[in-house]
Amino acid sequence: MHGQFRKTLKLTINMLVMLTAALSSEAIGQSTRPLPENAEAGRYGSHWECKRGFRRQDDICLKVKLPDHAFLANTIYGKGWNCHYGFAEKGDECIAVQVPASAYLDPYFGDSWKCLTGYRRSNVGCDLIKVPENAFLSETAEPRGWECERGYRASERACVKIEVPAHAYLTTSGGEWKCDRGFEEKGQACVSVQVPDHAVLVGDAYGQKWKCNRGFEMKGSGCEPIKLPANAHLTYSGNAWECNRPFRLLGNGCVIE
Repeated sequence: MHGQFRKTLKLTINMLVMLTAALSSEAIGQSTRPLPENAEAGRYGSHWECKRGFRRQDDICLKVKLPDHAFLANTIYGKGWNCHYGFAEKGDECIAVQVPASAYLDPYFGDSWKCLTGYRRSNVGCDLIKVPENAFLSETAEPRGWECERGYRASERACVKIEVPAHAYLTTSGGEWKCDRGFEEKGQACVSVQVPDHAVLVGDAYGQKWKCNRGFEMKGSGCEPIKLPANAHLTYSGNAWECNRPFRLLGNGCVIE
């Protein structure tokens, strides 16, 4: 049995040695392979790469065909060229950017244009933004290009004055109104909140406008005293109860097992 193990081990070692030798031979062959014309040793782990002004195609380096109004790019990727400022790439050409009236060449890349302030881009150029009365220009208000002054709201192409009812105020944005504390919105008016006995007014903008005092619970539109059973106490809110430990709820009372 030991003899068979030794034979198997020896065979495995021999195979590994042969495989290592084959891989080393291949690596040496690759490292000694001559570089193609207009190529140089790779900078990013590759065996070789084309020189500036050339692009790799299979195993050769082809000269970059530089169109008019273009310059060689400092990258091994892409077409190998970029358009001059004021020109835009279109296929294999650099076409001059046609800047329409009331526009300027985008200074970031120089391959497109933007409209001047007060104008909006259209299919044919830059159209004048018509700002209605009681409005001002705004780049963030798309697609109109303008916003209404405080106290006005946009309605189609105009700014309509907001009618603030009694007991109301304009919000921070100035485009809508809300009722004062103690009042709630009913249609286009603000009516007084009816607070029942044993309750207090709360400042919630939405939902219930009043809350029952501690020891009372809401019943319909009023507040009624909480009937506390034996071995129970009011909860944190004060508007409900729960059983003392170790009692548990059973029906309307607290029992112990």
